Amino acid sequence: MLDKVKEHLEKVKAFKADSKEAVEAFRIEYLGSKGLLKDLFEKFKEVPNDQKKDFGQAINELKIKATEKVNALKDALASTAAPASSHGDLTRTGYPMEIGSRHPISLVKNQIIDVFSRIGFNVSEGPEIEDDWHNFTALNLPEHHPARDMQDTFFIQTNPDMLLRTHTSSVQVRYMENNRPPIRTISPGRVFRNEAISARAHCIFHQVEGLYIDKDVSFADLKQTLMHFTQEMFGRSKIRLRPSYFPFTEPSAEIDIYWGLETETDHRITKGTGWLEIGGCGMVDPAVLVNCGIDPEEHSGFAFGMGVERIAMLLYGIGDIRMFFENDVRFLKQFSSAI
Repeated sequence: MLDKVKEHLEKVKAFKADSKEAVEAFRIEYLGSKGLLKDLFEKFKEVPNDQKKDFGQAINELKIKATEKVNALKDALASTAAPASSHGDLTRTGYPMEIGSRHPISLVKNQIIDVFSRIGFNVSEGPEIEDDWHNFTALNLPEHHPARDMQDTFFIQTNPDMLLRTHTSSVQVRYMENNRPPIRTISPGRVFRNEAISARAHCIFHQVEGLYIDKDVSFADLKQTLMHFTQEMFGRSKIRLRPSYFPFTEPSAEIDIYWGLETETDHRITKGTGWLEIGGCGMVDPAVLVNCGIDPEEHSGFAFGMGVERIAMLLYGIGDIRMFFENDVRFLKQFSSAI
């Protein structure tokens, strides 16, 4: 019987395994509740007295070696396993992703585009870094023209002829240079003016400008287009056009919408008049058509422009334009339900 124990001892020393399952089977065979060592300890009482000492030492050594072998194999297999992911268990169910929201500027811009696209206007875009010709000269603002002072401009220091566009009218110039009438387009985009930042003004803001060029276009067409826009956008079609001045339109007008005086807020934002300015418009100056290669004897047109921030402030009751640019999550989450 002692020889049999020694055989198992050699077997334990020589045992190798390349899987956790094989190690576990080995452990159960020798160290399990019904394993080989349990049987040997039960047979200890049958061993003659003169052999008990040697037999006891042999089965104790077998138990120690079997336990050491199991632990050594487990450690070896663990060290060769793939390192754990720094992100934890990648197979577990992920947490729900929070759905973001569109910026209020994007929401309002898209609404404006939708209104005009339904009546045949397409969308045109252009560069934010513009040259003097497209931003000023082609729009009837030659060098040293006093009206240039109306727009405090960011010029590019390394190239005085380049600047950050002050309006998206530059996009309209580029569109007229590359397309023949009839033209019906709107130009949404970001513009820049060197102005002091306050609750009502910012050096960065967004515009949507519209242009319609065709034969026999009249001021009445312009008014009807604007009435349609204000009805669709605000649910109000009562507007007035106040005479104004823009170098690239003649005649020119400011667009006012009748907001009403129903609440205290109405009184505050309209300064007690009920009327609120939302943009400017006018008939395209014939000189601008000539600069863009269009015959003013054959074609005429109108243009209009409005600030997206101003409209967003009206629609959502926002009192400070700076909130659009601060990326405050508490502010932006208010628009998570908007589409």
